[in-house]
Amino acid sequence: MNSFPRVAALWCLISVVAFGQSVHPVANVFDPKATPADSVYSVSMLMLAICAAIFLVVGGLLAFTIVRFRRRKLDDSREPAQVYGSNRIEIAWTVIPVLIVLVLSMATARTVLEVQNKRMPANALKVTVVGHQWWWEFRYPDLGIVAANELHVPLSTVAKPAHTLLKLESADVAHSFWVPQLAGKTDVIPGITNTMWIDPRQEGIFLGNCAEYCGTQHANMLLRVIVEPPADFEKWAAAQKLDAALDPRMESARATFLSLSCINCHAVSGTPATGTFGPDLSHLMSRSTLGSGVIPNTPENLRSWVKDPQAIKRGNLMPNMQLNSRELDEIVIYLSSLK
Repeated sequence: MNSFPRVAALWCLISVVAFGQSVHPVANVFDPKATPADSVYSVSMLMLAICAAIFLVVGGLLAFTIVRFRRRKLDDSREPAQVYGSNRIEIAWTVIPVLIVLVLSMATARTVLEVQNKRMPANALKVTVVGHQWWWEFRYPDLGIVAANELHVPLSTVAKPAHTLLKLESADVAHSFWVPQLAGKTDVIPGITNTMWIDPRQEGIFLGNCAEYCGTQHANMLLRVIVEPPADFEKWAAAQKLDAALDPRMESARATFLSLSCINCHAVSGTPATGTFGPDLSHLMSRSTLGSGVIPNTPENLRSWVKDPQAIKRGNLMPNMQLNSRELDEIVIYLSSLK
């Protein structure tokens, strides 16, 4: 009877974890797809192997002691002979941990230096990553592209290696950029520029997130790295360079958007909207998510987001604009045309 609450609690915990993973899939740190992640994986395996060996030795000795020296019915109550101090044991438990720490420290230092001192080829793709509360901005200075929350990079192959150099900056507080399958995490600190690099060897979508607590919506500061074959990346880049398309049928909706204070925070290329406080909206519908990965980017979700962003991501810096029905309809119609 007493075990029922424990079983129920365990079942609830499993259900919550499963639900969370279905909404925000967890990236597998043990399935590296780039050289920096390979290096982190190798050090992790060494540490896990050493820790497992320590666990087996300590656990084995403890189990042996419990079984071998357990109290028996025939034992008298006299205390066994006491041995105080053993030079051999004291030397062993001092020297062995020191050696373990040295091995782990040297392996870690070697990996860190190999990753940080990697010379980037001249044709490496350069991206400036700016952390905001609570979303990511990606600037491609050589391409003249600005995107948000979804980082597009080319696939690296043996025949045609492709490296991406990331320059990490913060617009407000401390963040940390982490895509487990591509590289270890690197802090994003105000006033300091850090760098990291990736060379993804498999195309697809790789999930990441902020790994440094940065405020209320830290857990929802998600990101996606989209790895594409070079030809597909070039097509994406060419489309992103174009000004936002204007369908003549959207003229009224566009005018409504430009008449509101949205343009103070957001930019739309080819229009008077040049705000930099919020994400660039020039090609909003080319992204698969809204709110830094919180919800899928669909017209229905876009309407809900514009209507009341606080109901979806409480505490984010986009206010409820208190739009009337006509304004809301026209804003959503216009934003849905930005592909």
